[in-house]
Amino acid sequence: MLFAELSEAAVQAFRDISAAAWWWPFLICPAGGAAVVWATRRYFPGAEGSGIPQTIAEIHRDTHPQADRPALLSLRIVIGKIGLGAAALFAGFSTGREGPTVQVGAAIMNSLHGRLPRRLNIQRRHLIIAGGAAGIAAAFNTPLAGIMFAIEELHRGLEQRLSGMLIVAIVLAGIVSQALLGNTTYFGWVSFTGLKSPLQLVWVLLMAVVCGLAGGAFSRLMLLVTDRNGPIFSTFRNTHPIRYAALCGLIIALIGLVAEGSTFGTGYVETRNLFERDAMVPWHYGIDKFLATLVSYAAGVPGGIFAPSLAIGAGIGNNLAILLADQLSAGTILVLCAAGFLAAVTQAPITAFVIVIEMVSGYGLVIDLMVVSLLASVISRALCPPLYRTLAHRMINPALSR
Repeated sequence: MLFAELSEAAVQAFRDISAAAWWWPFLICPAGGAAVVWATRRYFPGAEGSGIPQTIAEIHRDTHPQADRPALLSLRIVIGKIGLGAAALFAGFSTGREGPTVQVGAAIMNSLHGRLPRRLNIQRRHLIIAGGAAGIAAAFNTPLAGIMFAIEELHRGLEQRLSGMLIVAIVLAGIVSQALLGNTTYFGWVSFTGLKSPLQLVWVLLMAVVCGLAGGAFSRLMLLVTDRNGPIFSTFRNTHPIRYAALCGLIIALIGLVAEGSTFGTGYVETRNLFERDAMVPWHYGIDKFLATLVSYAAGVPGGIFAPSLAIGAGIGNNLAILLADQLSAGTILVLCAAGFLAAVTQAPITAFVIVIEMVSGYGLVIDLMVVSLLASVISRALCPPLYRTLAHRMINPALSR
């Protein structure tokens, strides 16, 4: 709750000041980004980035012990993650608090290890998984998504191999049920419109392909810009991380200027406005948010990509809604694309569609969401290895950063 309040206050303060002084982003983005990265590296190493890779790395610490690897879950990091995460949002960076909340929850639960009675026989890794799942549930107010996130992302194994088969089985059962009983829900119809004809299924598949390609490209670029031995600019980042963060801040300010200020912050307000059709954003909002989030993560500030990913997906859906205006409702397209892009980025389709279902009460779209999430995830997997687990493996074994 504290993190949520601080984050919202930080975003609102940035917007209020920017509304009064158009030049504010060009001052605070570079200066704030440099200050946040300096403080992170100086006082809170391990608090940078999303927090989900750190949590996964700590889950495997017992099986990959390394004495020289710093602890990534501690109460010190909790303080840094919350304070500096909010500071990054005040500086206008395109980040979210959901991934950091996973690390915060996992760190708090990890601190209990050793303090619980031995007779309970609770393993450290189980406490971390429970804390991370609680973080997702609290961040999105989606308890079922927290359970799915723990199974699908934090504790991948047999569940990972079963997730695709599970969704396919449920989708087939749902299609057969709809064919025999009609397109109805158990307790009646909800606000979203689902599939009404085979032709609309083609458009849903098209959305899945677009979101899968975009999400796969996003993850691939994310791994590229965070690779210590990656592109030519990685040398400058490794040598001068503070200056690099300032340069990233300047780029974010420029993107925000082009996007009419819509790319700053988490993207929650813009996504909600798109869902409710209360406000318009530039037609290139999805592209702008894509770039701003990529640069923000590359800078090394504490912050996640869950909320920005939903915003990017909604931006893609906003464009497709114009093309498919006569085929599907705009609300349906936006919701499906938000879930599809998130599934493609995380390669956790069950978590993605459950998060979106719980956030918008879109139970009438459950089959559509499953189709889009699964297909988008499969397409992304063909383009890029799992984002969070690859980043976690780099932390466990820095030699993997090619």
